Amino acid sequence: MKSLKKEYFNPFFSHIYVEKSVRNHARTQKILAKFPSAEIIEINHYKDVFCRSRQSTRFQHCAQKLILAARQGTLLYEGAPVCQHFGNEHFYYVSCTMNCIFDCAYCYLKGMYPSANIVVFVNLEDIFAEVERVLNHHPLYLCVSYDTDLLALEPLIGYVREWCDFAAKHAHLTIEIRTKCANPSYVQSITPNPRVIYAYTISPQAVIDRFEHHTASLADRLACAAGLIRAGCPVRLCFDPMIYMPDWKQHYHEMVLQVLHAIDMDNIMDVSIGTFRISQDYLKNMRRQEPDSAVIWFPFQKDGGYCHYPDALMDQMESFLTEQLAEKIDREKIFRWNV
Repeated sequence: MKSLKKEYFNPFFSHIYVEKSVRNHARTQKILAKFPSAEIIEINHYKDVFCRSRQSTRFQHCAQKLILAARQGTLLYEGAPVCQHFGNEHFYYVSCTMNCIFDCAYCYLKGMYPSANIVVFVNLEDIFAEVERVLNHHPLYLCVSYDTDLLALEPLIGYVREWCDFAAKHAHLTIEIRTKCANPSYVQSITPNPRVIYAYTISPQAVIDRFEHHTASLADRLACAAGLIRAGCPVRLCFDPMIYMPDWKQHYHEMVLQVLHAIDMDNIMDVSIGTFRISQDYLKNMRRQEPDSAVIWFPFQKDGGYCHYPDALMDQMESFLTEQLAEKIDREKIFRWNV
């Protein structure tokens, strides 16, 4: 067979696996009601499906399945070294959902997980309780859209609004919602909270077209970010990861011009800049799945278990973008990732 057409695959979420322990959970029922035609399969534990051997994340992205489960064990994690912490001492992330409906070629989730199917943990109240326990000891900066794009899943699970409502009740909690989607209806109905930060990944359209499959266009991302700024929400622009490709300078320069045209930079919270980097182990797994992907087969430099562009190229790319943005935004608002 020379090619596989979309109609050869099952529809999106045609099958939903549900742990027996959460079959009657209120969030389970709410999510299942959105998929009346799906085949529901009860399982004992999500790992029985999610962690099977010899899965192909490449093909699973063509027909993802949904798994509803209960999160057990560790509920909060300290931020990884490859992530920006923006000066926050107590920087954590939470995984209330695993995997993403988008299919970015460079996404570390492809190397982190054995499956491309999406797991949604419906026991959000247990995660909230753990956050409250930690808040009794110190403030918390929490990334809630770390191993997924929660805003993209919002029409299906509604977790962004639940997190926003939770944050509004806890004065020492700040949450970050990272996204590559455009959800105008959400933006139009937003209630601003200074401790809920919307962080938009911003990439040149050429990078989006080639590597960030199914994500919103640059213009649509910027339109939503601009709408949130006008509504009074803190907005962060994440030029991270920067991806090397031929004529990268021209692509990133054109991107900056588009950003400056669409966004009121005087009212932006801050920006982050960082070139692509990834765990060496994750990269090894990704290369096994994607033997012909140019973005992950670049001859990276290795440092302490992580892979990144060679120092000279990394500095050239990040410095180029930093100087372009520094003409319109205070340098104190520019966070650049360091090895």
